Amino acid sequence: MLNKMKVIITGAASGIGKEITQQCLREGASVIACDMNKRSLNELEAELNSPSLYTYLIDISNYTEVTDFFTYIKGEHTDITALVNNAGVYRGKNILDYRMEEIEKVLDINIKGCVYFSQFFGKFMIEKKHQGIIVNMSSVSGMEGSSDAIYGLSKAAILGFTKSCAMNFSPYIRVNAVAPTMVSTPMMDHIPDWRKEEYTNHQLIPEPLKAEDVAYTVLFLLSKRSRHYTGATFDINNGCYLR
Repeated sequence: MLNKMKVIITGAASGIGKEITQQCLREGASVIACDMNKRSLNELEAELNSPSLYTYLIDISNYTEVTDFFTYIKGEHTDITALVNNAGVYRGKNILDYRMEEIEKVLDINIKGCVYFSQFFGKFMIEKKHQGIIVNMSSVSGMEGSSDAIYGLSKAAILGFTKSCAMNFSPYIRVNAVAPTMVSTPMMDHIPDWRKEEYTNHQLIPEPLKAEDVAYTVLFLLSKRSRHYTGATFDINNGCYLR
């Protein structure tokens, strides 16, 4: 389904990002897996052992590092076709307990990293007049509010950013967002129990959402089957919140 595609995936070494990476490779795409955790990247490379997988150690919130990364892309991967802005951090803290440096870290990674990668990817594709795709990872927290207000803020920002980029990058790049509910990844361990219960009690589909389920949606958005979607948010939440 994704033959001849080459996809940049941020936060690719664990959780949802790892699952997206695996499924993209399985569907015939090449992947440039970006992450700031060197050990996890090495483990990903060893586990998947694919000639179509390239890894890149990067702090996506560092503008200089992102600049260097896209210099690498221009030199080694001029056939790039898609970007998945998946990297993110979640503290699971009440806003009253946040320290200044923690606020900056969440916003730097969850918002600025997405902005930097989208900007450079957009310039690259539009200058070459190539067709491309961006998928941004948001969250139900960006639509309904979050017990972690800083995280909720960052994920709400991604929804507005997605719509704006869809306009700015048209007609060359389609830009969509995915907004999952709780997913069975290590990040879920930081969600307060009372909030987990609220989500679970409202779900119409009882089966828990898994990383692979989110990845299926991302793969659809990367495929030609989604060619008429842009500026949209795909709300995958087990019917937890109906709109």
